[in-house]
Amino acid sequence: MSLPLLAATAGATAAAAYLDAKYHIRHDVERGALRDVAAETQSFIAQRIKENRMMLYHDVQRWANLNRPNHLFLEYQGRSWTYNQFFADLQRVGNWLMKDLGIQRHEIVAINGPNSAEYMMLWLALDGIGACQSFINHNLTEKALTHSVKLCKPRYLLAERELQEHVERTRDEMTASGIQIIYYDASLFASFQDTTPIPASRTAGFRHTDLRSLIYTSGTTGLPKGVFLSTGRNINTGRNMTRYLDLKPGVKMYTCLPLYHGSAQALCASPVIYSGAALRLGRKFSHKTFWNEVSESGAHILQYVGELCRYLVNAPPHPLERKHSVTMAWGNGMRPDVWETFRQRFDIPIINELYAATDGLGSAFNRNVGEFGRNAIAVRGPLWNATRGKTEVRVRIDPDTEELMRSPDGWAIKCEVNEPGEVLHWVEPTMAAATFRGYYDNSSATQKRWIRNIFVEGDLYFRSGDMMRQDADGRVFFVDRLGDTFRWKSENVSTNEVADVLGLFFQIAEVNVYGVTIPHADGRCGCAMVVLKDGITAESLDRSALSQHVCTRLPRYAVPLFLRIVPGLSYTGTFKVQKGQAKREGADWNVIASSSPKDRLLWLRPNTAVYEPYSRSDWEALKAGKVSM
Repeated sequence: MSLPLLAATAGATAAAAYLDAKYHIRHDVERGALRDVAAETQSFIAQRIKENRMMLYHDVQRWANLNRPNHLFLEYQGRSWTYNQFFADLQRVGNWLMKDLGIQRHEIVAINGPNSAEYMMLWLALDGIGACQSFINHNLTEKALTHSVKLCKPRYLLAERELQEHVERTRDEMTASGIQIIYYDASLFASFQDTTPIPASRTAGFRHTDLRSLIYTSGTTGLPKGVFLSTGRNINTGRNMTRYLDLKPGVKMYTCLPLYHGSAQALCASPVIYSGAALRLGRKFSHKTFWNEVSESGAHILQYVGELCRYLVNAPPHPLERKHSVTMAWGNGMRPDVWETFRQRFDIPIINELYAATDGLGSAFNRNVGEFGRNAIAVRGPLWNATRGKTEVRVRIDPDTEELMRSPDGWAIKCEVNEPGEVLHWVEPTMAAATFRGYYDNSSATQKRWIRNIFVEGDLYFRSGDMMRQDADGRVFFVDRLGDTFRWKSENVSTNEVADVLGLFFQIAEVNVYGVTIPHADGRCGCAMVVLKDGITAESLDRSALSQHVCTRLPRYAVPLFLRIVPGLSYTGTFKVQKGQAKREGADWNVIASSSPKDRLLWLRPNTAVYEPYSRSDWEALKAGKVSM
């Protein structure tokens, strides 16, 4: 090749690389910008319907039929199963469900237990006999537990024996509702001897729109709602995640997130099963056992949620925290103040952050290996915007009313670059029922997710309830849940962005930010519930440095005016911070002193620069209108 031709080739290559980097062309292509995703999904589902293979159970069966004696599927607390062995156990469990309990096709069965091999057997055996699962949060008690179980009107609640003490408190109400409680454990499952193959007729004729399972919302602001998961969505998610993560036999994932929730199910267990990969299952998250399990497992991919990561970076060093085989952390909610610390401390080069919701549409992914894209949930270029941009838009929202803001001509207002807004997903009106089946037996909550007449008469969009922003470089950032954004001094404040700043302060370990109403003031001002790092007390907290830290990093309207120092935060079973009670208590000194006498309260008094103790007399002065905020 001549020198001029070599130079021209090199120049063209450099130009192509520059354009690719600037406009994210390869990234957009890899994320499916040029694929007809809907057509691919329809073709996949049609083929599975034709084959009568609409369950995850059938994917376990497919890998078991290959008859590879060492094809590992599951590891749990010192026990392991190949696909062959696990499929054989599913036959025994399935025969018990069919013959002893008489469970029918399409019948909903409530299952309640922490992570275990037996829990997975129940889940997939119910799949195999054509029944449906209602996945109960095993942390629930009393009213929330009975509500969640009774919602789907099951005949059976199958609960792990470890939960017997608090499940028994609901027995009278369950029995009155016709629900029989049966406790399971490993010894019960070991007693099952019937190995008769589950008849294929049990799963024949299922449609993609049929109910497959119910997964419940976290219930941070009220009683949990059951999200209708269709049979088609169930298997298609496993396929999509397999493609994105490039899973295959020989790859191992680790999760200790609860299997009753969509994160562990749809983003870990389902793609493992679809791809024939392996799963190391932790019973629950514990810093004492976490790195031991991860290191010993040899897992290549570690599943996370943000608060789990925050806990790990705030925990004392563990001798095995860098002695593992993990090359990718895969999950959601990794906050900016944790992101790079997590990567460097634990030597995990790839952080693969995603955005999705069990009761939502659309998703976003960001496989991050360097500075660009850090802290984002997606990176999108012109190609993505041109082919997929219509289906996902960000619009201006009034955070007080949670209503769309509209222009004088009545249409929604699209957000500008770097302007936060609620994400809406466009849906063809005739496909609404199939796209989002909604909340089980709760049509009013389902209808609230739909909104019409956004940009043209009659168009239909799905409300995500999530605020995001996109910068000039195409990076998409999660801002807040809609209900967590509040208005103060006529400005919108994101609780997540305030929490990120507080989380960077050297004496603070955990943060929960929310808006509180103040007597004689419009809107809600910021309040931060904080957990101090080990060895730091309310007395040794450097209040002057903290005040300077937040006031120099946040606009004045976003600075939290109240600080509530607490021993620990309350989390749901999926590591979401419980904000409901704290919001209700607000800045009422009397209520807080009564409910949580160990909490220490500080506030930034008007026209002062340093947080100081907040007292009963301060609250009384606020109520009397003697202090203007």
